[in-house]
Amino acid sequence: MDLILWRHAEAEVWTQGCDDMARPLTSRGVKQAARMATWLDRQLPENTRIFVSPALRTDQTASALGRKYKIRNELSPEGSAAALLELVQWPDAKGCVLVVGHQPTLGQIIAQLIGLKADECAVKKGAAWWLRRRERDTRAQTVLVTVQSPEVL
Repeated sequence: MDLILWRHAEAEVWTQGCDDMARPLTSRGVKQAARMATWLDRQLPENTRIFVSPALRTDQTASALGRKYKIRNELSPEGSAAALLELVQWPDAKGCVLVVGHQPTLGQIIAQLIGLKADECAVKKGAAWWLRRRERDTRAQTVLVTVQSPEVL
């Protein structure tokens, strides 16, 4: 199974009284999303399942890819790593799943799956982490395939 975790691109800063779920991408965020989407579109298999948080900033990030996706409440900013892993059926699903979501949940999953000692790792806005589950010598392994940041694409 391949699992790609894509953090939403740069969004407007949250301010007191602002609806966090309605924060749009900044103009820089729109460019970040477009750059990463171009790269992802060349790499992703056609049958990739795509799940997106209901927040506006994740919806706008995913829209840049130009593929069909499902909005899932489990991926909201208050969602948990366990709920995300259950949604994507890690590690038992076949094929490729792309999730567009938020910190700290994405960083918590990465840390858990690749065995970091920390509870979470930093994930830059707009970046994508590609993880692969495989069997090697009868042992299950999680491999970090690549990490891409929109600034270097």
